[in-house]
Amino acid sequence: MLNAADTAWMLTASVLVLMMTMPALGFFYAGLVQAKNILSVLFQCVAIAVLVSLLWFVFVYSETFSGSGAYIGDLSNLFLTDVARDAVHPGTRIPESVFVMYQMTFAIITPALIVGAYAERMRFSAVLLLSGLWLVAVYAPAAHWIWGGGFLQAAGALDFAGGIVVHLTAGISALVIARVLGPRREFPHAINPPHAPWMVMVGASLLWVGWFGFNAGSALASGADAGMTMLSTHLAAAAATATWVAIEWTKYGKPSLVGAVTGAVAGLATVTPASGFVGPIGAVVLGIAGGAVCYVAVLVVKRGFKVDDALDVLGVHGVGGALGSLILPFVAILPGGAVMARPIFVQFLIQGKAVLIVGLWSAVVCFVIVKLVSWLCDLRATADAEIQGLDFSYHGESGYHAES
Repeated sequence: MLNAADTAWMLTASVLVLMMTMPALGFFYAGLVQAKNILSVLFQCVAIAVLVSLLWFVFVYSETFSGSGAYIGDLSNLFLTDVARDAVHPGTRIPESVFVMYQMTFAIITPALIVGAYAERMRFSAVLLLSGLWLVAVYAPAAHWIWGGGFLQAAGALDFAGGIVVHLTAGISALVIARVLGPRREFPHAINPPHAPWMVMVGASLLWVGWFGFNAGSALASGADAGMTMLSTHLAAAAATATWVAIEWTKYGKPSLVGAVTGAVAGLATVTPASGFVGPIGAVVLGIAGGAVCYVAVLVVKRGFKVDDALDVLGVHGVGGALGSLILPFVAILPGGAVMARPIFVQFLIQGKAVLIVGLWSAVVCFVIVKLVSWLCDLRATADAEIQGLDFSYHGESGYHAES
């Protein structure tokens, strides 16, 4: 039976999560790149939102959530033909249409996160082709395995709001794409600093607010679980921000705004898989762990692996999502947390299995997709386009115009 309060909350949560891509992620990424590439990043976020929405409508929702197959949906709901106006999503008190829309916003933001890996150097046509194939072959199977009744959900894997399904898949894929695509021309010695730190802060702030829909909305109801999830999400972000600032302040003598808000996003990614299972203390622990571990991971990817993951998708999202998923059983037992159905170490092994399987799937399938796209069209922008900037080279526009 439909419940008005639950439905109203889920309508709001859907709007909040869509805002995370347009404009939040767009602003966050656009501020981090050079001024000559600001529009390319914004356009990529918008284009991915449009592309994913239409693919979701045609068959990807059905691929993800229809049927009871262990590995993939049964495609029985092509073109959303069975989504009746008054249908209630099973196990909830919200309309099926609202569930479709809410899950669509997750599908939109996940490939959009990967934009940060290839920023400033991938052709727009390749972005569209890669994002569509990735949605179908990486995101949809992983989401089905854990949220759509697949084999990992049956095995007991827990991922409340996407630490594995969203952040791990995006982070691992970002590493693969950045490695195959190659670094920016100036990497690693002469990378320009973010052209608009204020824009990064605005985008991160909108992400922080939108994340309440991302995490608390995953309760699929407006009750106590959503309330505690929202509180835990906020505390984790605050703890991670403080941790990142403390590290920078200690190491460099000056904390940076970009570092602070990057820490916030790291905390949000880390708490995401556990957000519905932890209380306030567990959330703060997750935030501190996420801030510290992701800070180190960002340095390791660029300096250790020497991979130009331009905007730190693996270090922040991939590592944060995996970390939160693995330590979930240990922080859930702290005051305010949910009761676990299995012993801590049993659940830990299940979480580790899910992280390993989804991570390997993301790496292997994404590699195949990148190679396929590179065969079908040129993957990387030309040297002239990179020097001139992708804004004018591929879109005929400029983000800024000098006064005459």
